[in-house]
Amino acid sequence: MIKLYTAKKLNILTDLFWLLISYYAVLDWFPLTTEKPFEKYSLPTLIFTIAWVILSYLFGRYKSYKRQKYYEATLRLLYVSEIVFVVFALLVHFVFTNFSGFVLLSITLGAFIVNYAAISIYFIYRFAVEYYDSEVTPIVVRENAQVKPATALDIESLEQLRSTIQAHCDSKILEFMENEVNLQGGNTLVFVSNDAENLKMYPNYQYSAMIQLERLNNMRGINAKLTIINEKLSDDGLFICCFETKSTRKKRILKRYIPGLNYIIYSVDYIFKRVVPKIFITRRLYYFITNGKNRIFSKTEVFGRLYCFGFKVIKEKKSDDLTWVIAQRLKQPEPAQKRFYGPLIRLRRFGKLGKPFEVYKMRTMHPYSEYLQGYIFERNNLKEGGKFNKDIRVTTIGGIMRKYWLDELPMLINLFKGEMKLVGVRPLSAHYYGLYTKELQDKRNQFKPGLLPPFYADMPKTLDEIQQSEMNYLIACEKSGTFITDLKYLLRILKNILFKKARSA
Repeated sequence: MIKLYTAKKLNILTDLFWLLISYYAVLDWFPLTTEKPFEKYSLPTLIFTIAWVILSYLFGRYKSYKRQKYYEATLRLLYVSEIVFVVFALLVHFVFTNFSGFVLLSITLGAFIVNYAAISIYFIYRFAVEYYDSEVTPIVVRENAQVKPATALDIESLEQLRSTIQAHCDSKILEFMENEVNLQGGNTLVFVSNDAENLKMYPNYQYSAMIQLERLNNMRGINAKLTIINEKLSDDGLFICCFETKSTRKKRILKRYIPGLNYIIYSVDYIFKRVVPKIFITRRLYYFITNGKNRIFSKTEVFGRLYCFGFKVIKEKKSDDLTWVIAQRLKQPEPAQKRFYGPLIRLRRFGKLGKPFEVYKMRTMHPYSEYLQGYIFERNNLKEGGKFNKDIRVTTIGGIMRKYWLDELPMLINLFKGEMKLVGVRPLSAHYYGLYTKELQDKRNQFKPGLLPPFYADMPKTLDEIQQSEMNYLIACEKSGTFITDLKYLLRILKNILFKKARSA
């Protein structure tokens, strides 16, 4: 029994478009005996179209492609093409006897080819886009997550363990580890393998510390592994790992090769191992070729991943070309989700009535930077203008884009959607929103956020001054009305930008 379903209108329209392409190609390009092929074949092509659409619906071709697999979509197309061809072959033989069978075959074959090409391109695109680092959904409830008792290592076993660690690092790093971890206690797991599946076999809460000796740059599925490590460690357990930073890699390559050639090699290396994995259409191809080995990571990305998956960085130490990190388990990982870091991003912000919405911006930060706001604030606080001081999350190009507001151009989308207005308080992240006073938070919630904040009218320097600037603006909106207040502030903002060279930090 055929199940009825709601057909996707876009699929039907696309199908009709490809049929028109097939008709035009055959009737206009092929050498036919008739001088008026479009007039002669108008009725058969109309019947062909109706039959094609009805059969396509019956075979489920108009279901969403997201719910179909490649071989299913191809088989359905093949079945429809074959049945339509057989039906019309009989019609040509018994009814439309003055019509060419060659034209029928060509139209059917053309319709199949163009549809098959479109389906293939779609699934190739989806195959490339849907790749992302695998993530494991963490267990929500942790019971009795205290470290389990273990038998201490004897002297020989301890020395063997120390030798294994020293085979991958120098004595300074070994000392660095021993200052934080009790290697002899029996509750420390040291491993080299990058296979996350192997870690699943270890019991939960058996270890108060886990040490990964292989650098993270060679690890595929980092997010899945961090999730498993988080699950296996006891409460407040430590995870020690190492990686080569992007800046260290650059220095190493430039130093290794002769001047001139070194920058060429570095550029090729950077594009292939940093840019290509971030482009949605080439991401899967990159992992297919390299298997995720020798990837380029910024310090920000590694730290951001650690914070995202429930860890807090407590110490770090540089040795040769590697940065070693000691991270403490604090909480459950963030919920599993696809995290893409293309040039256009959507950031969760708070709008009118305190409702969260997504702000569109150009990406100016390293991947996973959004998880490091607390880390940056704790270490560097805020600089003049209210921005984070020494913000390592911002890329070089991102700094230039921010200076001239290029990163905020996509926020026009939010303006057109009615989520923001031209002038108004800036939409804030959860962390930055938490720095504001309760009075100002409540006042902010009464109005839509804006593209041009009162900051550029008053040019405050400290967080307190920024809050006072926003409070003055909001009070003025209440007294004089939003339209009049926004107009006055817009003129002051334009004056500061055009004549006093005000720039974004």
